[in-house]
Amino acid sequence: MASTDRMTLLELLRKCGVDGDVDFLKEALQVLVQSLMEAEVSAQIGAERYERSEDRTTYRNGYRERQWDTRVGTLKLKIPKLRQGSYFPSLLEPRRRAEKALLSVVQEAYVHGVSTRKVDELVEAMGMRGISKSEVSRICKELDEVVLNFKERPLDGVYPYVWLDATFPKVREGGRVRNMALVLAIGVRDNGEREVLGFDIGLCEDGAFWTGFLRGLVARGLRGVELVISDAHEGLKQAIEQVLTGATWKRCRVHVMRNILSQVPKSYQGMVSAIIRTIFAQPSYEAAKSQLQRVVDELSGRFPKAMEILLADAISAWSPWRNLPAKPFNR
Repeated sequence: MASTDRMTLLELLRKCGVDGDVDFLKEALQVLVQSLMEAEVSAQIGAERYERSEDRTTYRNGYRERQWDTRVGTLKLKIPKLRQGSYFPSLLEPRRRAEKALLSVVQEAYVHGVSTRKVDELVEAMGMRGISKSEVSRICKELDEVVLNFKERPLDGVYPYVWLDATFPKVREGGRVRNMALVLAIGVRDNGEREVLGFDIGLCEDGAFWTGFLRGLVARGLRGVELVISDAHEGLKQAIEQVLTGATWKRCRVHVMRNILSQVPKSYQGMVSAIIRTIFAQPSYEAAKSQLQRVVDELSGRFPKAMEILLADAISAWSPWRNLPAKPFNR
């Protein structure tokens, strides 16, 4: 077999010299892979092609074709078949690095919303054959399982701080595109590590949806919540009181800042925002209170309505922090 492979490679080199369009690397890889399969199947049946041997367990029975997408292009393999039993190349089982690279590209494109037609063009641009809609769907089903396992995993440990928020992406459902509510929970462990606790998608961001979402987190093991940070959505606040009993609620700093800056001329918003952020950068509760007073004294003459919003939020939010285990993180 070695002499046959050598002759094949020499013939390939001669073709490259005559025809510059021949992809030597791709063709050489095909010869090598075919040779490896022939060697594997010979070892499995205990005899080379046409060899008489007492160790032979079965005979070859033709070939079946299979296309293999690699980083040098699509190879047309001829996989040997056996009369008894079966043979499958070890380099294809499980998926090797080249196949995994292709799957990663397709899945990444799928996550970013690339259309099936564009995925097909992307695969062809990599020097491989096109890919059908059904093939894209089959590949990306693996993502569904990974996401589901992550979404339903048990939550262990204590999460003193939890952020809750919602966004409204466009989702294709029932043949049309519509806005839906995507809710997200992020927790901070008692050692300071952040973690995505869960997410869900629904028709609207109402109190019932938030209540069901929070109950699901508790059922998976969410515990030890001391402070919940979110916007001032009434349905969400009621869900927090109902499900996370005993937890303190604080309005999200980002939303508060938006309200404050809405009362400040655009040309001064950057300056005011930078000054207010110094409050949250203080190392202790007492230092933050002192800095809050200095900021209000400095800005209340020029921006009284903005400072009223800042003080109102401080009064409702600062006092519960005193008994928490550590300074909370802010978005």
